[in-house]
Amino acid sequence: MSIEIKNISKSFGNTRALDNVNISLGDKKIYGLLGRNGAGKTTLLNIITNRIFADSGEVLLDGIPTRENDKALQKIYMMGEKDYYPLTMKIKDIFYWTKNFYPDFDIEYAKKLADIFELNINKNVKSLSTGYNSIFKVIIALSVNTPYVLLDEPVLGLDANHRDVFYKLLIEKYSNSPGTFVISTHLIEEVSNVIEDVIIIKNGTIIKNESREDLLSQGYTISGKASSVDSYVVDKNVIGIETIGGLKSAYILGSINKETIPADLEVTKLDLQKLFVQLTNA
Repeated sequence: MSIEIKNISKSFGNTRALDNVNISLGDKKIYGLLGRNGAGKTTLLNIITNRIFADSGEVLLDGIPTRENDKALQKIYMMGEKDYYPLTMKIKDIFYWTKNFYPDFDIEYAKKLADIFELNINKNVKSLSTGYNSIFKVIIALSVNTPYVLLDEPVLGLDANHRDVFYKLLIEKYSNSPGTFVISTHLIEEVSNVIEDVIIIKNGTIIKNESREDLLSQGYTISGKASSVDSYVVDKNVIGIETIGGLKSAYILGSINKETIPADLEVTKLDLQKLFVQLTNA
């Protein structure tokens, strides 16, 4: 089972939101769809779920086009920033109605998650804070049990404790009932240990699409006195530099020969967030 995004392009007026995007979302993986604000993440997810339509290209689920295909779309659930629920409806009633559209929705599990997050299910959507609105939508996403769950900025407004609870519940859910989860976010550091595959989008174009381990193994970080770092990196493929006082760190793509590293320099692995920042710099 897989979702194939083929040659997808989308413009809004003179703005090119997506430019010939080609990616495949395989079965039972946790993906990180990473990009800066306005990179095209939400547009892509909305096209996958038919909330908007591409100007060109197509989305296939198991080889079948998803466009206006209710049977295919029932296998995909998207948690987005917008509310698509009646604002005056109580949370417990939304649980009930969700099960009508998604038969595998687990109401008892949703109630259990509500207790964990201390969400009062007798409240209506309108009364929820930004953080609890995200919690409410996260609970539905974790309980819906579709083969594909797309999470667009799922921790919006959540405090540090609730974000930690969410990531733990996601990993637990994935371990007990493997499916495909796509986390779209610009908070890279928090998801770096959760995601297996990394898709980086910049200005509507996919610039990286590979496993997290493969991506981070393509380079290294060298740190130390600025003068020593400068001498070392002369013939290296440097993708970014950070300087604090007299100390400097250089982010380098390429293989490493540890025998050539001067004694006063330190070598560490690439950090996903720092790599992301350097790759998406203007």
